[in-house]
Amino acid sequence: MRLVLLGPPGAGKGTQAERLAERYGIARLSTGDMLRAAVAAGTPIGLKAKDIMARGELVPDPVVIAIIADRIKEADAAKGFILDGFPRTVAQAEALERLLAQRGLKLDAVVEIKVDEGILINRIENRIAQMQARGEQVRADDKPEVLKQRLVAYRGQTAPLIDYYQGKGRLRTVDGMPPIDEVSEGISRVLTKKTPSEAKASPRRKPVRKSGRKTSRKGSKASRRPAKARKATRPKRKAAGRPKTRKTARKAARRKARRG
Repeated sequence: MRLVLLGPPGAGKGTQAERLAERYGIARLSTGDMLRAAVAAGTPIGLKAKDIMARGELVPDPVVIAIIADRIKEADAAKGFILDGFPRTVAQAEALERLLAQRGLKLDAVVEIKVDEGILINRIENRIAQMQARGEQVRADDKPEVLKQRLVAYRGQTAPLIDYYQGKGRLRTVDGMPPIDEVSEGISRVLTKKTPSEAKASPRRKPVRKSGRKTSRKGSKASRRPAKARKATRPKRKAAGRPKTRKTARKAARRKARRG
């Protein structure tokens, strides 16, 4: 199974990616982790990425795609993988499609974890207040101001992927606001449920005919005729043992007298 997780910052993609990787026995591929691993391993692509990051520049798409191409060749990705944090743009999604097509692969599904951005910011603010009350240090990227900037970037760059994958019939949407366990159950349900395009493409089963005499579902031709017509075609039965009236008795006596 090959999946992509979509959702704004703070939607819980990392947590759900870990659970999915454990449930299906597939690799979790995070672009940040892959970049750091490639740099630590000293691969040609990793060294190139290291120089770019050292200059404080964003790693371009071709370099990221090359790192993903190397990563999915590894043994733990043979059964499948979950991409967390990639693609972030439609251009990256198109590049990913080409990469997978070259290897005869394709994405099975793209799961969007949908959340309320206003509630996300309130959660961050409450978490910061709790951390400060405990005397803990707050990370710079945990501040509401930083989250708001990241949400703006998500809406401008990554949100268009929802329409992109929906057009390809691969998008599944899950409510990300319930507790973590409920979100996990929701993801499991949408992954086992066919999309309308998949249901339409699946072949329809032909009805199995039972052995023996063939009968029409609507009945035989005779049984479909009106009741009056069936009654008219029935042979008339002779009345047996019908009691004779006086008139018929006199007629019978006259016929007997003529014969005698």
